[in-house]
Amino acid sequence: MKSINKLKTNKMKNKAIYFLMAIMLLPLTSMAQDIFTKYSDNPDVTYVSIKPKMFQMLAKMDINSDDPEAQEYIKMVNSITSFKVITTGSKTISSDVSKWVQSRKSALEELMEVKDNGVNMTFYVKQGRDEDHVSEFLMFVDGLGAVTKDMDVKMNGEKREFETVVVSLTGDIDLNQISKLTKKMNIQGSEHLDKKTKK
Repeated sequence: MKSINKLKTNKMKNKAIYFLMAIMLLPLTSMAQDIFTKYSDNPDVTYVSIKPKMFQMLAKMDINSDDPEAQEYIKMVNSITSFKVITTGSKTISSDVSKWVQSRKSALEELMEVKDNGVNMTFYVKQGRDEDHVSEFLMFVDGLGAVTKDMDVKMNGEKREFETVVVSLTGDIDLNQISKLTKKMNIQGSEHLDKKTKK
C-alpha cells in the first residue's frame, strides 16, 4: 500500500515539475513568435511587412509570361504567405534578434553560412513538400556595422547605421527561384544564395 502511495506521489511531483517547466518556457515561446510584432513600431528599427497581394503585383512586373522559367517564378511568388524584415543598428535589439534566431534553430535546417569582411550571413530553411521546396526561409545577417558605419544612409533626416538584418519568408517556396526574389527585393547576400541554389 505504501509503495502504491509513493508511486502516486512521485507521479504527482513529476506532473508538477512538467507544469512549472511549461510555464517557464512560455515567455520564450512568445518571444519566438512575436519578434517582428515586438519591434514593428520601434524607432530604432526599420520594419517591412509585405502582403501576398503585393508579391502578386511584383510577379507581373518585367517578366515574360511566355517563358516557362518565368512561370515557375510567378507560381512561387503567388504562394508566399508572409514576408517580414527587421533592420536595426541598435546593439540591444540586435542581441535580442540574435537570441530569437538561436531559439528557431531547432525547428530549421541551416542551408548556408557566409562570413565576409566581418559580416556574418546565415540562411535557414524548413523542409517543404519536397527537396526543392521549403515552407520557411530565414536569412540572418549580423555585423553590418563594420561595413556600413561610413555610409551616409539617412531616414527621416537622420543618419542610420545598420548592424543586423533578419528576413522571414513563409509559403510554398521553390529554392531554385528564391534567389531571384531576394535580388528583386535588393536584399544583401542574395548573390551567395544564387550560387548555393545552382549547385
